[in-house]
Amino acid sequence: MTMSGFRERPSRVTIAALATGVLALAVAPWVLNEFLLSLALTCLMYAGLAVSWAMFSGATNYLSLATAAFFGIGAYVTALGYESLTYPVSVFLGGLAASAFAAIVGVAILHLRGAYFAVLTFGLGELVRHAITFVEKKYSGTVGRVLTETPEAATVYLTVLVVALAAVAVCVAVRSSRFGLALAGIGADEQRAQTLGVNTRLVKIGGFALSAFFAGALGAAMAVRWTYIDPPAVFNPFIGFQTVLIAMVGGAQTVAGPLVASIVFSLLTELLRLQFPYLFLIILGTLLILLVLYLPGGIASLWTRKRAGKRDG
Repeated sequence: MTMSGFRERPSRVTIAALATGVLALAVAPWVLNEFLLSLALTCLMYAGLAVSWAMFSGATNYLSLATAAFFGIGAYVTALGYESLTYPVSVFLGGLAASAFAAIVGVAILHLRGAYFAVLTFGLGELVRHAITFVEKKYSGTVGRVLTETPEAATVYLTVLVVALAAVAVCVAVRSSRFGLALAGIGADEQRAQTLGVNTRLVKIGGFALSAFFAGALGAAMAVRWTYIDPPAVFNPFIGFQTVLIAMVGGAQTVAGPLVASIVFSLLTELLRLQFPYLFLIILGTLLILLVLYLPGGIASLWTRKRAGKRDG
């Protein structure tokens, strides 16, 4: 991974393609049937999660497995405040709650790296899930919340689209900024970055919290799809693992890679789940192993190699 890769500016063709894609996505609620709209919503959710995950972990090489924790926190903000708060406010507060939690936790664990950091961040989701379950059982006598009135499908879809687009825009802006360069410097050589004047502790906490904001906002936005919200559903480890899988397969050092992989894997997961309901996780795991072994840079590395070959030719 090179730091220069985080400062690449999109070409006019790329911008035009993105604008066309955004327009097509915006009209989807009025041209797609219910099944296809639900599938598009899942693609958007994982696109936002994967890009926001890559914004921090792809740059710093800190393998975070906390996505499920942030997603669940955001979902529970909607569950607890939906009757008294408007839907957009719930989404924003869900992102803030997840970001604040990430900042607090980051102070305690971001000095760790490797397997220690990965295991602890995975444990965050389980910790919060069990804590919420305990509190609900103790003080309300039941677990979970029922949402009696939810927004229309088009409203939910457009909200998730806005959050996902915001995640992409922020990721592009961060990677073109000095803050993004500092994150990439940490990933390349943290000690060297520190000797060059980077406050690595604050940069890591800021990046971790910013990434968590979008995971929490997406959790808050998606929560209304379930009429009954309980900890096992919204703190689902599969959400976190699939996010990491998508980002790594697409290429966590890029923005386009996770976006493409989120579409491919969402469609692939749906197909495998329907055709092989008991084997699809095994198949996905095997694909991940093969890709890590033979394509460690992700799908985006194929495009990078092609461009490098043209320059050399």
